[in-house]
Amino acid sequence: MASSALPVVPDTDPSTCIFDSFRTAIAKKVSEALPLTIEQVYSGVDYGKKGVDFTIALPRFKLPGKVEELAAKVISKFEPDEWVSSVMHDKAFLHFQLNSESLVRCVLDQVNARTHLTESKKPEYGTNTSGKGKKVIIEYSSPNIAKSFHVGHLRSTIIGAFLSNLYESCGWEVVRMNYLGDWGTQFGLIATGFEKYGSQEELERDAIKHLFDVYVKVNKDAEADPNVKTEAARWFKRMEDGDESALKNWRVWRELSVKKYEEQYDRLNVHFDIYNGESMVGKEWQDKALERLNEMGLISDADGAKIVDLTKWKLQSAVVRKKDGSSIYLTRDIGGAIERYEKYKFDKMIYVVSSQQDLHLAQFFKVLELMEFPWAKTLQHVNYGLVQGMSTRKGTVVFLDQIIKEAAEVMFNQMKQNEEKFAAVEDPETTAREIGITGVKIQDMAAKR
Repeated sequence: MASSALPVVPDTDPSTCIFDSFRTAIAKKVSEALPLTIEQVYSGVDYGKKGVDFTIALPRFKLPGKVEELAAKVISKFEPDEWVSSVMHDKAFLHFQLNSESLVRCVLDQVNARTHLTESKKPEYGTNTSGKGKKVIIEYSSPNIAKSFHVGHLRSTIIGAFLSNLYESCGWEVVRMNYLGDWGTQFGLIATGFEKYGSQEELERDAIKHLFDVYVKVNKDAEADPNVKTEAARWFKRMEDGDESALKNWRVWRELSVKKYEEQYDRLNVHFDIYNGESMVGKEWQDKALERLNEMGLISDADGAKIVDLTKWKLQSAVVRKKDGSSIYLTRDIGGAIERYEKYKFDKMIYVVSSQQDLHLAQFFKVLELMEFPWAKTLQHVNYGLVQGMSTRKGTVVFLDQIIKEAAEVMFNQMKQNEEKFAAVEDPETTAREIGITGVKIQDMAAKR
């Protein structure tokens, strides 16, 4: 098998991506048979499908002559080497198979060198510097405090962690942000329920579980009696007004919730740079946002509430201030985004939020655009489908603790079936749990949505 030196193609880097070498080898062979430069062919060497390593669509080059004749010229001059083992003509395409022995050796050599033999002494395999000098904020997971981490939070957590690692590997400065749902009328509802169903003893024993039980019970009450929601709204207004008696329990619930979440994230091998929350969005920024909207003539009055009419863009009307004067989710998001840009001067900000919030995010982005913030165009919503049939209000959620426990049990029982291998495992319980958690992650993200 003949050995062939490879030319250098601009904007390629075989030292960090060995596939650049294989693509260059294919481009070289085709350029030797057709009136094309290596650079022209290289741009047309695409990853193959259905068992084919690389594919070239010949019509893209717009060469004179029939495709069959062009393909025949390439095939007649083709000789296998240490890079490419075969070529096949299929309609308008040429399909190339790589030399498997070389491919395996080159990939493993590069993984080893880029992981263990770097000048920085840090793993660099799969990294590049395309994002050097840029900053991205990625907001993900973002559960509501006083509620247990359930499987519905898992997708945002996994997707956000993956995106964070991906951007980081491309040289971006990544700010991993967990924007907790720690403010709003629902906390007035929990406070109202706690007065009726709360137990200090149960709270100290398992705060998250107890607050969840209270939330489910008070929601049932609210369905039967509208006055419960009225009382919850009053309670939240007291919180917004800084009433210490209304804030005291909320602070305890938030602290206990964050502590519990940190334990869950540690088990999932996920971490955050910042635990932020709706409660931390300064009233100053919310007021500035409303003032700017008002000055620009974008706010109108609707039964005492303040709204921004977005029907022109088929986004309905967005409420930015309730008629009782209390803030709303959208206003806090607007104020929060402005605050973040002033603090971080990000080049991009990504929100990993379920498709259930598509309208909200679209309204949020459009309002910022109308406010003429140039950075509004750098905001991106990465959405995902919901876990069907779950509701915290009805108490029908499946908690992550339960999922991990069951997955670990399944893996433990599976491992025990091979007694010899099981006996060789140093810590079978921990191993089963780690494999179970990995399985949960893969299973949840494997299905197409």
